[in-house]
Amino acid sequence: MLDRRTMMGGAIGLATLAAARPAMAQDAVTPWPPAEHFKLWPGRPPGSPRVLPVPNYAMSGTPPRRELQLRGVPEPVVGVFRPANPDGRALLAIPGGGYRFISVENEGINVARTFNPLGVTVFVLAYRLPGEGWADPQDVPLQDGQRAMRLIRTNAAKYGIDPAKLGCVGFSAGGLLASSLAVAFDDPVYAKVDAADEQSARPAFAGLIYPVTSGDRMRIGKLPSARFDAAKRVSKPAPPWNAGTPPIFIVHAVDDPAVPFDSPAAIMDACREVGVPVEAHFLQEGGHGFGPRYLSPELSGSHWPEWFELWMKRVLAKPAA
Repeated sequence: MLDRRTMMGGAIGLATLAAARPAMAQDAVTPWPPAEHFKLWPGRPPGSPRVLPVPNYAMSGTPPRRELQLRGVPEPVVGVFRPANPDGRALLAIPGGGYRFISVENEGINVARTFNPLGVTVFVLAYRLPGEGWADPQDVPLQDGQRAMRLIRTNAAKYGIDPAKLGCVGFSAGGLLASSLAVAFDDPVYAKVDAADEQSARPAFAGLIYPVTSGDRMRIGKLPSARFDAAKRVSKPAPPWNAGTPPIFIVHAVDDPAVPFDSPAAIMDACREVGVPVEAHFLQEGGHGFGPRYLSPELSGSHWPEWFELWMKRVLAKPAA
């Protein structure tokens, strides 16, 4: 089981956002979901147990690393965080937590705080945790991820986004889900619910931040948490824009104690082999768990949000594959 307790300290973000960072008392509870949010499923989610998980949403850690974590997710929702000046780009932020909890603040809400000022609309996915009694637990996160992408695209006009500029960014175990969306966006993991499921679940691009990319590293009982190794399913881009593996962005620290370097390196090699655009930043130091505001500023990896922002713009400026 992936252990995410070993993380680096500090607190950084894009330089333009430093002054806007809100102060939070240690006993303050970050609200979830935000005022604007939507449910993924019109009724009970696929494979619901007779008794649904009991929500357990609580603050964890100490300042400056005190954050909201979710356990017991009975009903997956997507929090909507709109920028003051939207530019049409959108991100589905997928927090990690080893599939034991959801690091919704560090790797979700803080993504919105970082990228909203840059014009990006951010959707934070609070997906179901596979080990909480659902049928077909290995497919539960991908069910929620696919459904979220399809619903966002269906309502693109409502959110003021360009559906062709909707990407995803996943962290740690959320990186497993993000890489799953990149290679398995069309896998039939749930029965069609409504017209929204006619939409493509393929992200226009995928950011993988200290990601798990193979189900072999994530165990749910005796089952792997995914039916595949993402690196083995990377496919050559092909027209129209919603075919093949999308461009991939990777950030990973070589000294990561939780996920070995060769996991994201395999994704990079697979992309290069078939011609999928890929940019990778492998850090000498950084550890594990550095969301967009949690890495010491003296480390080069503290700039990864800036690198990702520049890369997103370059990728989206080019003709779609």
